Amino acid sequence: MGTAHRALLLVAVPTSWLGVALAWALAHPSSPQPSSAVRVLATTLGASVLGLAVLAWAGRGDRRQPVSPTDLWRFVAALAGGWTAAEAVHVAMTAAEVRGASVASLSWADLTRYTHEVAAGRVDLATLALTAVVTVVAAVAYRRGASWSVVPVAAIAAITLVARPVSGHMAQQVLGSLLDAAHVLAAALWFGCLAAMALALDSRGAWALWLPRYSRLALWCVGVLAVTGVVDALVRLGDVSALVTTGYGRIALAKVVALAVLLLLAWWWRRTWVPAASAHRGAADASLTRAIGEVVLMAVAFGLAAALATTG
Repeated sequence: MGTAHRALLLVAVPTSWLGVALAWALAHPSSPQPSSAVRVLATTLGASVLGLAVLAWAGRGDRRQPVSPTDLWRFVAALAGGWTAAEAVHVAMTAAEVRGASVASLSWADLTRYTHEVAAGRVDLATLALTAVVTVVAAVAYRRGASWSVVPVAAIAAITLVARPVSGHMAQQVLGSLLDAAHVLAAALWFGCLAAMALALDSRGAWALWLPRYSRLALWCVGVLAVTGVVDALVRLGDVSALVTTGYGRIALAKVVALAVLLLLAWWWRRTWVPAASAHRGAADASLTRAIGEVVLMAVAFGLAAALATTG
C-alpha cells in the first residue's frame, strides 16, 4: 500500500471542515468566524509537525529509528510549508474580519495595521514567522542530508501552537493560559503523534514497538484534555444550562460527544489492536489503516475546537 495508502491521511482535511460546518450549524445565529476553516488546517498541520519531532526525539537512542533523518526533514518541510501557507491565509482572513470587510477588499495598510496595532494580529504575525522558520530549517536539513536535532523544531512547534490560544479569553483567568496551553498540547500530541506514526512506520516490528508507547501517551493526553476542557467550559459558560442555550455551549457539548466517541474507539483499540500489534500478530498495513481512520475521526473534533475558538 505504501505512499498511496498514506495519502488517505488527506481525508482529514474534509473531515476537519465537517467539524467546522457542524459547529456553524450548532451555533447559529452566533456562528464561528470563517477563518476557523483555515485555523483547523493550521492546527492539524502544526500538530503533525510536533508529532514527527516528538517521534524522532523519542527514538533517538534506538538502533532502528522510527523515522530516518531524510524522511523526517522531508515530511517536516512539507507539513511546515503547508502550515505556513495556512497561517498566511489566516492572517489575511482575521484582518478582514476585524475590519468587517472581505479579504478581497483588504489593503496592505489594513493588513499592516492589524499585525502592528492589534494584539491578536501581532500574535498571528509571530506565528507566521515561526512556521516559516521551521519550514526553512527543515528544507535546508533535507537538502543537506543533515542529522540535526529535532528539539528546536519541537519547541518552536509547541510554542506556535499555544501562542494564539493562551492569549485568548482564558488569559484573563488565574492559571487560564496554563490550562489552555496544556489543553492544546495534549490535543496536538494525541493527534500529531498518531499522524506521525502513520506517515513514518512501515513494518510490523515498528508498530509493535511504538503503538504501545503511543497508547500510554494517549491515555495521559486524554486525561489532560478532559480536565482542562471541563474547567475551560465552566469558566466560559458559568452555567450548565448554557450548554444548550448558547452557540458556544452547543459546540462545547458536541466536542464532548466527539471525545466520547474517540474514547470508545481508543478503548476498543487497547483491547484488540494494541495487543495484536505488540505481539507482532497484526500486519503493518492493518495498523496503518486503523491509524489513518482514527486520525480522520480526530480531525472532526479539531474542526469543532477551531470553530469554538472563534465563537462568541
